[in-house]
Amino acid sequence: MRWQGGRTGGGGIEDRRGLGGGALAGGGIGVGVLAIIGYLVFGIDPATTTQLASQFGGVGAEQQQGQVGTPEDQAGRFVDVVGGNINDVWTQKLNGYEPPKVVIYEQGTSTGCGFGQSAMGPFYCPTDRTVYLDLGFWQEMETQLGASGADFARAYVIAHEFGHHVQTLTGTSAQVRQAQQRAQGEAEANQYSVALELQADCYAGVWARNASAVSNGQVALEPGDIEEGMKTAQAIGDDTLQRRGGGRVSPESFTHGSAAQRVEWLQRGYQSGDPAVCDTFSGA
Repeated sequence: MRWQGGRTGGGGIEDRRGLGGGALAGGGIGVGVLAIIGYLVFGIDPATTTQLASQFGGVGAEQQQGQVGTPEDQAGRFVDVVGGNINDVWTQKLNGYEPPKVVIYEQGTSTGCGFGQSAMGPFYCPTDRTVYLDLGFWQEMETQLGASGADFARAYVIAHEFGHHVQTLTGTSAQVRQAQQRAQGEAEANQYSVALELQADCYAGVWARNASAVSNGQVALEPGDIEEGMKTAQAIGDDTLQRRGGGRVSPESFTHGSAAQRVEWLQRGYQSGDPAVCDTFSGA
């Protein structure tokens, strides 16, 4: 993936690396609880994080303050350039688009949705409209999940989380929460969660298709990149993770979608470049 010449300063980065775990005012939610809930990669479903914030008072967490701007190291610059490019795409695609904040951290940090930690993987908190990234997840993708460590695979992760921000802005996330409250049982509620996650995958594909056009080719996919993205999508499908964990595949418990579904919707978004094709809710 070509990105080194891309525009910096557009990713809305706050760098909290080196600040430690961060304390929560009044105790807050325990790290272990969020780690379990956020087990499936690409972080916590936005409906879950909002519910946790309400139940455990995560909004009252004492917020850490890091350095705002473009990080000097390569990994930080990558997040800044890619995030800025994603923002440029959505500014064109969505009227009234407002970029999210992006926090990069190590080990743990306070968030508007409770205490976040690296074991949760990347996640989006709708309460403070912030994407949280522990960049150590790149290594986990490659060594533990079997996903590629290539640049586009990493950008796909970031674009997926920005997709959840788009869902917050459009009201989709709120509609899903309402539908889940009316659902007849956990399996039906999970179907809405799957649809939300697959739409974020599709939105990641939409970004990938438009990345070059909005940057005059400074940020662009190269041969083999989309294939790497497909491999990553396959590696983090619910069925793949359940098999890797030694358990049986249980579709009724899926919250993010099967490997085939995640590949399909990433590909649909990429092939069209139009968010209008990302209606994953018709069958939910």
